[in-house]
Amino acid sequence: MPPPPAGYPPYQGTVKPKKKRGLLIAAIALVVIMVLCVGGGAVAFLTLRNVEDGEGAKEPAVAVDEFLTAVYKDRDAAKATSRVCAASRDDEKIAAKVAEVEKYASEYQNPRFRWTTPKVDNQTGDRATVSTRVTMTTSDERVADQDLRFTVVQKTGWWVCEVA
Repeated sequence: MPPPPAGYPPYQGTVKPKKKRGLLIAAIALVVIMVLCVGGGAVAFLTLRNVEDGEGAKEPAVAVDEFLTAVYKDRDAAKATSRVCAASRDDEKIAAKVAEVEKYASEYQNPRFRWTTPKVDNQTGDRATVSTRVTMTTSDERVADQDLRFTVVQKTGWWVCEVA
C-alpha cells in the first residue's frame, strides 16, 4: 500500500512578535530590592543608634546621686526619668517608685531620706556597679535602711540602668 498523500501544511497566520517582559520583571524586582534595603537600613539605624537624649552625669556615682535626689528628695518622676538610660526608661515604674516615696511621706511623721555617698564597686569601660545605703528617718525616731546596687552605663555621660 502506498503511503497516504501528504496533507497541506498547517496555517501559520501572522506571527505576533513576542514582547520582552524579562526587562520589565527585572526592573520591578530591582525596585523592590532597593526599597527593602533602604527600609532595612533605616530600621537598623533607628534601632542601633545612640538613643540617649541629653547629657548624662560625668561620673557613675554622680549619676546615682542625681537619681536618688530626684526620687527621694525632689520626688520628681520626670527628673528621675531623665537620669535613666533609654533601654530601661519606664515612666510608669519610675512614677510608681516616686508615688511609693510620697506614700511614706504621708504615712510617717516628717520622714527624711538620706544615703551614703555612692561608691563605685566595679567599673569596666562603659559599665559600672555602684552601691549605697538609703536611710529613712522619721521625727518619732523610726529608722529604716535599704542597701541598693545600681548598674550604670556610659553613652553620652553616665546613666542609671538598673536598680537592685
